Amino acid sequence: MNTKLMQSVQQWLEWDCDVNTQQELQHLIDEGNESQLLDRFSSRLAFGTAGLRGKVGAGPMRMNRLVVQQTSAGLGKYLMQHIEHAENKGVIIGYDGRHDSKQFAEDAADVLLAMGINVYLTYQTAPTPLVAFGVLHLKTAAGVVITASHNPPEYNGYKVYWENGAQIIAPHDTGIAACIEEAARKPLFRQSLNIGVEGKKAEKLDEVFYQTYLRAILQSKELSNHTQPSLVSLAYTAMHGVGAELAEALLKEAGFDAVYSVKEQREPDGHFPTVNFPNPEEKGAMDLVIAQARKQQAMLACANDPDADRFAVALRLDDEYQMLTGDQVGVLLGHYLLSFSAPYQRLICTTIVSSSLLAKITADFNGHCCITLTGFKWLMNVAMAESLPERQFLFAYEEALGYCIGGMVKDKDGLSALLAFTQLTAELASQGQTIWDRLYHIYQKYGFHLNEQVSIALQESTPNIGAYLREHRPEKIANLTVLSIDDLSLSRRFNLDGSTELLSLPLSDVLIYQLEKGARVIVRPSGTEPKVKCYYEIVEPMRANESLVQVQSRAKMNMAVLIQEHQAGLPVE
Repeated sequence: MNTKLMQSVQQWLEWDCDVNTQQELQHLIDEGNESQLLDRFSSRLAFGTAGLRGKVGAGPMRMNRLVVQQTSAGLGKYLMQHIEHAENKGVIIGYDGRHDSKQFAEDAADVLLAMGINVYLTYQTAPTPLVAFGVLHLKTAAGVVITASHNPPEYNGYKVYWENGAQIIAPHDTGIAACIEEAARKPLFRQSLNIGVEGKKAEKLDEVFYQTYLRAILQSKELSNHTQPSLVSLAYTAMHGVGAELAEALLKEAGFDAVYSVKEQREPDGHFPTVNFPNPEEKGAMDLVIAQARKQQAMLACANDPDADRFAVALRLDDEYQMLTGDQVGVLLGHYLLSFSAPYQRLICTTIVSSSLLAKITADFNGHCCITLTGFKWLMNVAMAESLPERQFLFAYEEALGYCIGGMVKDKDGLSALLAFTQLTAELASQGQTIWDRLYHIYQKYGFHLNEQVSIALQESTPNIGAYLREHRPEKIANLTVLSIDDLSLSRRFNLDGSTELLSLPLSDVLIYQLEKGARVIVRPSGTEPKVKCYYEIVEPMRANESLVQVQSRAKMNMAVLIQEHQAGLPVE
């Protein structure tokens, strides 16, 4: 077996304090399974703007106790280098309901404490937005959440918030990664969490902290609309995650009494036994909550993902329930919040791949809409950079079921989004209207916006998609004239008339085609997988006396043509 590989494995075994992963590695050694050992030791999990995420197992290319400890040591060193009084400010740590999450959280705490950094650890599982809230509330140097969000059961992750409460962006991601690499080259020191508590260097955040977060939501001006909550009924699922207790308490405090939780999915369970994939967007994931809603004849079927930072909803339509897309929820919430916000609080943020509809609505309300790269790390850092006393942040969303309301949490928050949506539903019900009525009104005014995403797997023989498309600029896509092409790798817009404009977005391997009739195509090669993602938007004006079903049917037919003809022009098999 490879000598250098075995030296790395033996060093790992010497430093690893986990008997389970020690045995896992020893089993691979005894079997002579060099391919599996190479897979685990060829590199280490890359630390980026989303922190770490990977399958649980032994070795530096997996999530395990030693990787968490080394990551925490690197983070701690970087914090002490770049944040004044980082040791005293400390780090807040929370964790989800996955099998290893509590242990990983305690490992992170032990390493930081040994470095002299104060630690605030949640006393039980915690929704991810609770930790983001805690960074600002406790004024910590950073926040860490041990979570793999809605990934399959075999995954876990390590998510980092900076002292501003938002997810880290450059240069902090590469800076922390470099410190982790350095920390991984030597043995680590740990201090018992219990000793930290006794010495007043560690604090377990108990129910009082959870209630502080809940009270902050209920007292925020954006969530103070308590119009006849008794008119709304809803089914709710935490999807085997950590959101149920706070979600139920939040709704009850706000006056929503007709709430029917899905018992089978209420408690945290890292096996996620009732869903194939614990993501509300996946087919079948909402089946149980929709069945509960149908049983109770509830207006809404609502879900949080397992770490409660995302929100999904299905609406009753006759005797059936229909899922709203993330774009539809984002547009509804944005329109609702703009309708009663103060003139100085109308800063909205969406991403390049989200529907263009909310930007049009924002303009009608004399607001300002910022368009960012995908991900809440961009949404919230841009929101803070663009906020002014006369232009304060109100709302941000991305199509992947993420929503942020007001400035209390600088990340997506599925719990406050749940409350906002039920409050919107109650307000409409008090006027004898439904969410469908509101959508119809919006589409009548701005046109029916349909958005779809297609992911294309690439073969080894597939040429570089970005390079090919830059060399072959289309004049038409599906008989729609290309009005402009935004090439984010160059920060340039190329217009139909030959002129160019400088873009303010960060460099990224993304091409955006603006087409006539309001249509749009976005091509975004994946940075981590051999695939390319294409995002499509169609805008259809609503005809006189046309129903939502009719305009949706027409838009879907035109969307199918757009997708088919665009993909026919890509150099993929």
